[in-house]
Formats: sequence, structure tokens, C-alpha cells
Amino acid sequence: MAEQRIEITHDSPASPDRLWAVLTDVSTWPRWAAFDAAELERPGAPERDGVGAVRLFRRGSRVTRERVIVFDPGSRHFAYELLEGIPARDYRADVTLEPIPGGGTTIRWRSRFHGRLPGQGPMVGFVLRRFIDDLVKRLAAQGI
Repeated sequence: MAEQRIEITHDSPASPDRLWAVLTDVSTWPRWAAFDAAELERPGAPERDGVGAVRLFRRGSRVTRERVIVFDPGSRHFAYELLEGIPARDYRADVTLEPIPGGGTTIRWRSRFHGRLPGQGPMVGFVLRRFIDDLVKRLAAQGI
């Protein structure tokens, strides 16, 4: 089964530090993302929201769980792997926040995965691309 890839990029007038704080603190997500609830199921180490943290998101009756695998405030690189919640396997997302000269931030959200069943990847990719695009737009609007 072919690996599916998604890359979404949006610019924000907010600073990379402001967006990093919002992106990495799961408690902020229900205020700006399309989730009814979000919580830290298990803290990371040494940072509470860092590597090893397991984050749980609820949207209607759907529950998604992910584990943080990269937490680098210096390079503003955040990555997670999906544990459950969508019909995909080997799902990984990498989010980077790059300063724009003169102010603002470029947000890059890259995801890759395989469909759980043969032929399923492109349909899952279509739905995820729309969802992630909306998510990145919402993140970009934070701190304005």
C-alpha cells in the first residue's frame, strides 16, 4: 500500500513563540481547533507536554489519541504519532513554526500514513487534507 503524504502551509501574523505555546498545550485546543474536548492523558518527560506525552481529543463520539515524539522548542519542531482514531496506520505528523523576516510565522504541517485497508489511503488523505488545512488556518489565527 502506498504511503500517503499531506503538506499544508499557512502564514500567521502571530509570533512563533505564541503559536508554539498554543500548539503544544493541549488544554488550548478546544478554544481554537475543531475539537469538543482535549486533554493530556499521560504527561511527557521532562516537559509535561513533551516527548512521551499522550494527548486525547474528542469530537462528537470520535476519540483520537496521539503520542508526542518530537518536542523541540529551539527549532519549534513538534511531531506526534497517531495511536488510534482514524482508519490509518503508521500515521506521523511533523509541525514546524518558521519565523518570517519582519514578523509572523510560517506554519508547516506535514503528515504521512498508510490506509488501514487496501485502496483506503487516498480517501482518508482527502478527508485529512481538508481537516488539517482547517486546523492550520485556525492555529494561524491565534494571537492576532
